[in-house]
Amino acid sequence: MATRRSARLITRAELLSPAPPASALKVSTRKRKAADVKAEAEAGAQAGVAHSTPSTPRKRRGRPSGTAQAPVTPPSRATTNPFGAQDLGASPLKKPTTPAVTRLADPLSTNAPLISPMTSRLVAPKSIDAVSPSKVSSIRTTTANLLEVACAHLIEVDPRMKPLVEKHTCTVFSPERLAEKVDPFEYLVSSIISQQVSGAAAKSIKARFLALFDDLGPRGHPQPPQVAPCSIERLRSAGLSQRKAEYIQGLAEKFCNGELSAQMIAEAPYEDLMKKLVAVRGLGVWTVEMFAVFALKRIDVCSMGDLGVQRGMAQFVGKDVAKLKSKGGKWKYMSEQEMRELSEKFAPYRSVFMWYMWQILETDVSTMEKSA
Repeated sequence: MATRRSARLITRAELLSPAPPASALKVSTRKRKAADVKAEAEAGAQAGVAHSTPSTPRKRRGRPSGTAQAPVTPPSRATTNPFGAQDLGASPLKKPTTPAVTRLADPLSTNAPLISPMTSRLVAPKSIDAVSPSKVSSIRTTTANLLEVACAHLIEVDPRMKPLVEKHTCTVFSPERLAEKVDPFEYLVSSIISQQVSGAAAKSIKARFLALFDDLGPRGHPQPPQVAPCSIERLRSAGLSQRKAEYIQGLAEKFCNGELSAQMIAEAPYEDLMKKLVAVRGLGVWTVEMFAVFALKRIDVCSMGDLGVQRGMAQFVGKDVAKLKSKGGKWKYMSEQEMRELSEKFAPYRSVFMWYMWQILETDVSTMEKSA
């Protein structure tokens, strides 16, 4: 199975225009992408920040035709999210710690309290204080011990995990991080804006995006009913490309018409959640996987298409990663089937296992650790 990447779909304008000749398709696609990158670069330049143009990695010899490069966990960038939270491109920042609240935890469900973008209502797992005293003794996992239970399980399955667990603390699922409230619309908008631009450019575009809305209300950032009716031209004035403007407007519309909601995102089985979100233009499999882990705090997710995870797994099972990397075209350190078979042993705590695979080769995952 080919490795998966964030979906890049055609624009509405393309759907309405006649199909171009086959000979011109490749050229026009390149021009369109170049125009999008240029527009976002200009937005960053106007705000006085540098924009690093993303470059396509050179095609290595020997790689089969049509094989896609796996997504690589991006490096950390020190930026601040205008939404008032740590940015996707930010290194951990010192900020007030959210007081831990002991709630029920479910390895197969969302463990973060979600703020409804439409109603501001909090959708959260039940507090342990709300559980009948007679049932408390039968509860195995709560937000207070979820990480501890997960790490014990990893070590029990494979003792080689013990040195990793002792060396690194997976703060993503700490009691304090599990108490942080997350607005799913805010997180996904930020994810779309940050795609394929530098941290500085993303910060500038986000700030200008916020400036488009005069009345942000107590939440401090625009909600779906404010964004959905906004014209593409107005959204683009913030420095967004045509596609990203359409993606964000489409996402807002899905929250407005009820196709997406905090309740559904919190309660849907993972397979259903993935199906619903990848149907949204601009959200690919990898983006949804990172959203599930770092925003929703789902603890049984493992990305088979992330190159950092792939390298870590290869090193974990004893493969010579440096040697494999030096071979022309040998960028696939493990097959997807091998990755799946290895990770499934650690269910239902595969998110924690994946996090430790990143740590083996010191992959920086702070870019995904955005909290609302």
